[in-house]
Amino acid sequence: MCYSTRQTRKKEALQQRLQLESALKDQASDLELVHYHANGWNHPIMWMVAQEHPNMLLPAMWGLMPSHLEQAAHKDYFKNPRTFGGLNAQSEKLFGHFIYKHSWERRRCVIPVDGFFEPHNTQVKVKGKDFKVPFYFHHGESEPLFLAGIYTQTADERWTFTILTKAATPKFAQIHNDKKRRPVIIPEKNIGHWLRPDLTPEAVRQLMDRDEDEARLNAYPVSKDLYSRTVDSNRPDIIEKKEYREVDPSFQ
Repeated sequence: MCYSTRQTRKKEALQQRLQLESALKDQASDLELVHYHANGWNHPIMWMVAQEHPNMLLPAMWGLMPSHLEQAAHKDYFKNPRTFGGLNAQSEKLFGHFIYKHSWERRRCVIPVDGFFEPHNTQVKVKGKDFKVPFYFHHGESEPLFLAGIYTQTADERWTFTILTKAATPKFAQIHNDKKRRPVIIPEKNIGHWLRPDLTPEAVRQLMDRDEDEARLNAYPVSKDLYSRTVDSNRPDIIEKKEYREVDPSFQ
């Protein structure tokens, strides 16, 4: 699963890289959405490139909501345990699930990030409890990653999105060894194709199945402050590498 990400590039840098314009004008045009640790459970506003507006950088809330509701009411909506935050959607259910089946065709998107965090269960009990360590995944050459998602526009004309996930490939299964899932990552060269309006279900499946090669990604353990409810983890140094005796040295 993917519940924590990082995005520190300025809006202008993302626009130039992807040859986009801003959807925000006038007084809102100077908005920056920089997150050293974007915790999905806080439903942060992040940048998104959407199928309906492939030439624009849109601000969107992380947490998919039905289009007939207002995004402003998201706290009440996500109180329902059945929504589970709306943060991830299993790509295997994209074409049949009653919530997602109408999104695969018209409302695909990418979310640009520096990287993302996944928990590793060390299988070593500490004080009788599982010891989980966060790992940071990022491009080996410090390039941005583009997470695949689907989105809605809510009744108050705001955007919400969820990140698509798939079964873990070997590196992810070794590190994210509990749920054994990974986000779908669209290679930058395939973004235009992913956002095309005329794709068949088979073409969409192929893009998700043949997404970013995990060999191009690096991963290492970081501070457990990432999981703290009392310590601010939205800080630049949250991605500093940490060593844990409970973690297999080959992962560190």
